[in-house]
Amino acid sequence: MIPSGVKVYLASHPVDFRKGIDGLVALVRDAGSDPFDGSLYVFRAKRADRIKIVWWDGSGVCLYLKRLEKARFCWPRIGHHRVQLNGAQLMALVDGMDWKRVRTAAVKPPEIVG
Repeated sequence: MIPSGVKVYLASHPVDFRKGIDGLVALVRDAGSDPFDGSLYVFRAKRADRIKIVWWDGSGVCLYLKRLEKARFCWPRIGHHRVQLNGAQLMALVDGMDWKRVRTAAVKPPEIVG
């Protein structure tokens, strides 16, 4: 479960998957973002069968890796841009689903009846 309000950024361009935590943090920093702001940064391998996610949890940098055995992760068109996802879309991506079809319902805040 992704905590509400956590930002998730997807790098559309594939990265060298030999990179570890330090290399991925450097990519985030080189792209002009703060890798220690608590956001999750998602990267993919060239074949789109593997993803890595790095984030600062408040005490250290974490790395999550997943490989799909017989499928590819749904990914936006390759380019030098990043895409922002919400928590539900990230969970769909990690499960190998088409995250672009996940939409959150607009909810009106309750009215105070006095």
